[in-house]
Amino acid sequence: MKKNNISTFEEKRRKLAALIKQFVPKEQIQPSSLKGVRFFRIDQSAPKAQKAYEPGIIILAQGQKRIFLGNDIYTYNSGNYLVLSVPLPLECETKASPKEPILGIYITVDPTSVGEILTNAAIRLTEVLSSSEETKVLGPMIVREIIYRVLCEKEGGALQALAYRNRKFFQIARALHRIHESFNEDLDVRSLAFDAGMSISTFHSSFKAVTNASPIQYIKNVRLHKARILMMQGGLNAYNAAARVGYESPSQFNREYKRFFGISPGKDTANARYEDEIGSARIV
Repeated sequence: MKKNNISTFEEKRRKLAALIKQFVPKEQIQPSSLKGVRFFRIDQSAPKAQKAYEPGIIILAQGQKRIFLGNDIYTYNSGNYLVLSVPLPLECETKASPKEPILGIYITVDPTSVGEILTNAAIRLTEVLSSSEETKVLGPMIVREIIYRVLCEKEGGALQALAYRNRKFFQIARALHRIHESFNEDLDVRSLAFDAGMSISTFHSSFKAVTNASPIQYIKNVRLHKARILMMQGGLNAYNAAARVGYESPSQFNREYKRFFGISPGKDTANARYEDEIGSARIV
């Protein structure tokens, strides 16, 4: 039985990989016809490097990635998935080749809709259970839908906390949303803590528990990632990109960029090619 289960999973994995290849025949990110769903393909391995992940669920049909968050290492491949309920700058290592490319699906998660989706599914399940006939026909499908919402897997803990409006987590999620929407403005910890309804000390500890970074470091990381996107995809030079994301000192931007990415903005831009990152500064 176990062997058959493994065989069935492998067949489904191969089928999913083949289907994804139809959407991404070459290294790229390809939006689907459904808003919030994207396919991606990566043909080259890449050493550990800084990436910025948006909230979402990433499902791989082929290949492997490793995520480094502080002292923790998370591996996701065709047997696992990655769930992020808040935007996080992370270190990522990629294992892929032209013969065995990474093939995956990225599904955007809207934090504000998670609770509503789960509640609706629970209502439908409860209504179905009042009828023995509907329970047999519809019950298992609704249960599978709820399981799909990642609530029964340990990887879904952060998403589960968000769905049930864990107070501190939701407060930090609001702060993260403000940072990503207003990263080029003069953000300070006091105002972020005030908006979150927390004392500064509680905000600091809660923020680091979620992001593994201090608020100031997180803001800096977001600005650097945004600046890199502007240079790589928007064609801006380092000076203009720095100003656009809120840096007043170009020299400070250059120092912090090199410290964070391990290379100066000028060299990074000169070495960059679209296929090398395929939009990974945004999601994968």
